[in-house]
Amino acid sequence: MKVAMIDPSLFTGRYDDSLCAALAGQGADVALFGRPMRQTDAITPEGYRYEPHYFRRSEALRTRLGEGKAFRLLKAAEYGTDCAFGRTSALAAADVAHFQWLPLAPADRLLLRRLKGRVALVHTVHNADAYHADAGVQGRGYRALLDMFDALIVHGDTTREALEAQGIASARIHVTPHPPMRLASAGAADLAAIADPSMPRLLFFGTIRPYKGIDILVEACLSLWRAGHVFELVLAGKPFMDIGPLLDSVNKAGFGNRLITDLGFLSEHRLDGHMAKADAIIFPYRHIDSSGAFLSALHHGKAMVTSDVGMFAALPEDVAIRTKAGNPADLAQALLRLFQSPAIRQTAGAAARAYGENMGSWKDMALATIGIYRSVMATRG
Repeated sequence: MKVAMIDPSLFTGRYDDSLCAALAGQGADVALFGRPMRQTDAITPEGYRYEPHYFRRSEALRTRLGEGKAFRLLKAAEYGTDCAFGRTSALAAADVAHFQWLPLAPADRLLLRRLKGRVALVHTVHNADAYHADAGVQGRGYRALLDMFDALIVHGDTTREALEAQGIASARIHVTPHPPMRLASAGAADLAAIADPSMPRLLFFGTIRPYKGIDILVEACLSLWRAGHVFELVLAGKPFMDIGPLLDSVNKAGFGNRLITDLGFLSEHRLDGHMAKADAIIFPYRHIDSSGAFLSALHHGKAMVTSDVGMFAALPEDVAIRTKAGNPADLAQALLRLFQSPAIRQTAGAAARAYGENMGSWKDMALATIGIYRSVMATRG
């Protein structure tokens, strides 16, 4: 079975790599189509091929142009041209073209129209609201694209129910639970580059976007700092929003020495180092279906605090301290419990690690995915 796995912008590189390797381990002939690798990527294909098919020209100019408006416009133009006129032979030659992300819906529609009927089309819907109401042109028309696929894969009932509410037939939706992931391990140099904590340390890591509730976290921390509680907060990841006012609010309140920022596209090794040095990891999301960041942190055995949305709402009580989404006061109370008791942090961390160890494996995911491929191929004849 030949599989073309497609994630043009490499939005979920660790997920892609894990799934492709697992599929190859079950005998599939897999190629992952993405952009040229960056220094921050940690993909080392095992058993499958990596094809830097997309954004070759814009990525070559990324260092010179930076990542501002000019770079984004160049990427959009290149991708649109490729979807409309680029070669599709490598994708159409596969038995299945499996799209992980659709980065620019108006352009993606052109590519899917060219592939429809030539190859089985499968799409993993990581979140029912793929762009979290923050996409603009990027996600305009995304819902209509879902009707072009032979099968849709989701990771839980939250996403399945949301798609069914949008009018998608349940027979086209397949639920395959998301296994835990491991980022590339931090080496001695990575750990040395991150200051050791001098007080209890909270960590928020990953891309910084409005739906992830970083403003809620900062507000909760400010209330606790003002009440005299001693701890530090680390923000590690690339901002896709203006966080200047949030940082200013901490500095103006006199707690700038309690806030550590490591902003930008960080390597997996560096993110892993941040997790290793944290006492608790915080996910104050306003909304989410499934969270790869959460699943990549479980094996560290750190206390977790989450909101009560999406996959977080279904977690066992002892795996994470859940708070009301969008409620800084409730989040502050949950954080206070962690500061007051190292024993609570240790017990919660052990429960998180055990939960990750008992979840399904990537082999299970690969077998389920191959079963979906076969059912689609049989239906298409």
